[in-house]
Amino acid sequence: MVEQELSTEKVILEAAKKVFLDKGFDGARMQQIADEAGINKALLHYYFRSKDKLFDAIFEGAFMQFLPNISQVMVSDIPFAEKIRAIVGHYIDMLLENPYLPVFVIRELQRTPEKIIALIKKTGINPESANQMVQKEVADGKIIPISFTHLIVNLIGLCIFPFIGRPIIEGFMFNSDKDAYHKFIMERKTLVADFIINALQIK
Repeated sequence: MVEQELSTEKVILEAAKKVFLDKGFDGARMQQIADEAGINKALLHYYFRSKDKLFDAIFEGAFMQFLPNISQVMVSDIPFAEKIRAIVGHYIDMLLENPYLPVFVIRELQRTPEKIIALIKKTGINPESANQMVQKEVADGKIIPISFTHLIVNLIGLCIFPFIGRPIIEGFMFNSDKDAYHKFIMERKTLVADFIINALQIK
C-alpha cells in the first residue's frame, strides 16, 4: 500500500513538472495535472491539497537532490580546481534534469525568499566555512583574492542564465534546434569551469 502511494505521488510530481514547464506556474491548473498523471482530480487533491503544495514538493525535492552533493564537494579533499569542475557539473546536470527550476526559483525568491534560505540551511552548507576554505587558497597564493560570495555568484550566474534565456538562445541562436541547444549546454560544463579557473589564476 505504501509503495503504491509513493508510486502515485511520483507520477503526480512528474506530471506537475511537465505542466508547470509548459504552462508556467500561474497558467497551470490542477485538472491539467490530474489529466497528465492519468488520475482524477479528487485523487490529486488527496495527495496534494493545492497547486502551492505541489510546487513546494517539487521545489524542495530538486533542491535537496542538488545541494547535499555540493556540500560534499566543498568539504572534500580534492584540489580546488576540481571542486570548481564538480560544482559546475552537478549544477548543470541538475538544471538539465529540472529545466523548470530557474523560473520556479525566481518566483519563489519574489514570493517567499525565506523558504530558499531554509532549504539551503537544511543541507548543512556553511557560507563562513566555505569562505574560510576560499581564503586559505588565497593565502596560499593559489588563487587571486576573492570572497566565496563573489565566487559562487559568478559561478551560478554563468550556469543558470542559459536556462533562463533558453527561448532566446535555442530559438534565435540555434534556430529552435533542441539538439544543438543541448550540445551547447553540455559544452558549458567544461567552458564555465575553465573560465572560472582561469579567472582565478589557479596555479
